[in-house]
Amino acid sequence: MSLSLIVNSSIMRTLNKELQQQITPHKALELLQEGNKRFIKNLQLHRDLLEQVNDTRDGQWPFAVVLSCIDSRTSAELIFDQGLGDIFSVRIAGNVINNDILGSMEFACKVAGSRLIMVLGHSNCGAIKGACDHVDMGHLSELLHKIEPAVEAENTTQDNRTSANADFVERVARLNVEKGVREILERSNILREMVEEGKVGICGAMYDVKSGNVEIYEHTITINNPATAAMA
Repeated sequence: MSLSLIVNSSIMRTLNKELQQQITPHKALELLQEGNKRFIKNLQLHRDLLEQVNDTRDGQWPFAVVLSCIDSRTSAELIFDQGLGDIFSVRIAGNVINNDILGSMEFACKVAGSRLIMVLGHSNCGAIKGACDHVDMGHLSELLHKIEPAVEAENTTQDNRTSANADFVERVARLNVEKGVREILERSNILREMVEEGKVGICGAMYDVKSGNVEIYEHTITINNPATAAMA
């Protein structure tokens, strides 16, 4: 079965290895964008989830890995209208980067064949608010410390640099996403090389909890042409 038949069908089929290999990083991003459009229009594709359980019992071939927050409103499978076996969903408060998450992404791309990495923040994020307020609470403090560079980098706000300032919070959230994309490329030689070779793409995005819309940050997208990368 061809990729175009699956994508254009009203019944979404389960990915297999052959279909995954047909998906380019650019197409992977398109699939997520198209899924989000269906989500906000309440036009989700029909899936037989029990059939997908059976189809994926011997293996999985997700086309993308999405790093998002643990916020209960930001399930990547739902907001991108994806089924079982379609994407790797990595979740942690504040969508921050650590060694375990980098290792998970390296597995997703190098071993399991995913074509795209997305760092997905969201509006009205509690972790971002906590970092803005410099919350000190148990193990949470260490996690929020990873967001503080984004708080410090937001230099357009001079007064009321707290969670009470919604505009400040959203600007920090954006900077935190951009920082996450940079960190992945800086800290993982495996992922950076795959991106440079055009095998994997990477981008940052923001989910709006009021509308359900995902805004892709165009300036964070790195999708190289494999042929061009090979000549470099």
